[in-house]
Amino acid sequence: MGEITGNIHSIESCGTVDGPGIRFVVFMQGCPMRCQYCHNPDSWEVNKGTDYSVSEIMAKYDGVKEFVQNGGITVTGGEPLLQIDFVTELFKTAKTRNIHTALDTSGVTFNKKNTDKIDELLKYTDLVLLDIKHIDDIEHQKLTGFSNKNILEFARYLSDKNIPVWIRHVVVPGITFDERYLSELGKFLASLKNIKALDVLPYHDMAVPKYENLGIDYSLKGVKPLTKEEAIEARNIIINSYKKNVINYL
Repeated sequence: MGEITGNIHSIESCGTVDGPGIRFVVFMQGCPMRCQYCHNPDSWEVNKGTDYSVSEIMAKYDGVKEFVQNGGITVTGGEPLLQIDFVTELFKTAKTRNIHTALDTSGVTFNKKNTDKIDELLKYTDLVLLDIKHIDDIEHQKLTGFSNKNILEFARYLSDKNIPVWIRHVVVPGITFDERYLSELGKFLASLKNIKALDVLPYHDMAVPKYENLGIDYSLKGVKPLTKEEAIEARNIIINSYKKNVINYL
């Protein structure tokens, strides 16, 4: 049997926003969700990227390892859990070399009735960057095309297993920039015991030209980017709700 390969969208040698420190970031190809604000629509389609073996990825990592010694390897997407066997093998190899591993996922593929593969992956995962797109299930379906039930169940599962998690939440004017929804998110996060950080990511429209070049309709055209002040306000609402509710779970 040959070495397992992964279908890769792209690789970033020195990422600074995908986990602690400077990261070697692997973007996997393929994603089931269609988030309205996605800035990588070219990563949606499966079997469209470039095949890499684990050893080929590690060879590329070795080319920049001096620059990422305080960071590690992050696998993102697309949705990396669509290629869970490859990600597991990559992380397993990384851990033999004491490299910090981070998984950036929406968790949409999680199935609590069949956790064998995710459990194997988590054995070699130091940190999960969990993207919660919308706390309200109906609104989540409008925003992404999928329910958030598996995602929130995955968050609870990670908490039960005490896997360190950074929560990432994109705040979009008119969609998630809403005190009610932000407060509900904070309340949900208060029920988890493994949250290490919260990244509130302001919506931007820099991907519009990419959609135009791909001939894909951009459904949020005309929505203005979130300001820095609004992002701070959104984060404060989440944090205040978290603090208000966390006492109930102590």
